[in-house]
Amino acid sequence: MSFVQTVLGPISPNLLGRTLTHEHFQVDLEKFHCSPPTEYKEYFDQKISLETIGFVAKYPYASLENITFCDEATRSAVRKDVELYKKFGGGSIVENTSIGLKRNLEFMVDIQKTTGVNIVAGTGHYLHNHQTPDDLAMTVEEMTNLYTKEIVTGIDVENVGPVKCGFIGEVGSDYPIHDFEKRAIRATGETQEAVGCGVSFHPGPDVQAPFEIVRMYLEAGGRPDKCVMSHLDLRFMDMEELFEFATLGTYMQYDLFGVECSFFHLVPSVDMPSDAQRMKNLMLLIEDGFLEKIQISQDIHSKHRLTSFGGHGYHHIHKNIVPRLITKGLTMDQVVQIIVKNPAKWLEIKE
Repeated sequence: MSFVQTVLGPISPNLLGRTLTHEHFQVDLEKFHCSPPTEYKEYFDQKISLETIGFVAKYPYASLENITFCDEATRSAVRKDVELYKKFGGGSIVENTSIGLKRNLEFMVDIQKTTGVNIVAGTGHYLHNHQTPDDLAMTVEEMTNLYTKEIVTGIDVENVGPVKCGFIGEVGSDYPIHDFEKRAIRATGETQEAVGCGVSFHPGPDVQAPFEIVRMYLEAGGRPDKCVMSHLDLRFMDMEELFEFATLGTYMQYDLFGVECSFFHLVPSVDMPSDAQRMKNLMLLIEDGFLEKIQISQDIHSKHRLTSFGGHGYHHIHKNIVPRLITKGLTMDQVVQIIVKNPAKWLEIKE
């Protein structure tokens, strides 16, 4: 017997349907705030509107309002877009907001109840500079106990009751990897071995980061086939390096679909790829035999990517990207493998 743990309880893996594996409903990214170009500052002091959205889309992390993804305006827009996602054939969403990012389990429960979309919540810790002093002082054993508890017995949520997480993620690290983040990676590997759940990592901005994370995770006992490495559309610009990483056996996640601005404000030295480039790389991975190791998502974490603020919404992949992949030669069976079967196999927990 096996199951996938949603915020409303366990379901059979074959009931997930089309699944987005890396999204956010509420997340506080104020620490990522960047200054806008001096001549544009007046546009970032205003509310997001038709007059300012062009500037925000170009410099999304320069707008504090845009990355304050945890207010009522965000929740209203997220609810609308999850409803659209359901209307357009979406079945499940994996919510990757981990400890340190204002995770809102009560809102996830409400979304699943009101929309019918399955929501899978994550445990684990994000980057070290988002943590409290108490979290930073945790040992590997304490982290392992916490992650296990949040998956096996759940978290007591006010007005809701106990809510169980269904995976560990996103587990964040910078580069070089901070000592706290190394402990979180080891605890993730130990918990995965004990519980059998899926895990998802956020690597730092260096091509060596994904390799180092996987090494520590495997040394701690984690299984490669239950591991997702996120944001690879920003980590591997050289396909030969990506193919080398692919041999480690983890899932490779392209999760920034919908971002079409090549300037990446957080790491200006790195050019953000377009959806066309993402699809090209996916086709190369499939041609090389890695179809069963691919996951795709959008990592929505700012207002300007929600439809209420002029963005593409959670349905973008299913309504815009999948048809284009089919015109490029993918079969429906291959599409189903990527957006249905791969997520279900990753999230599956065996009793």
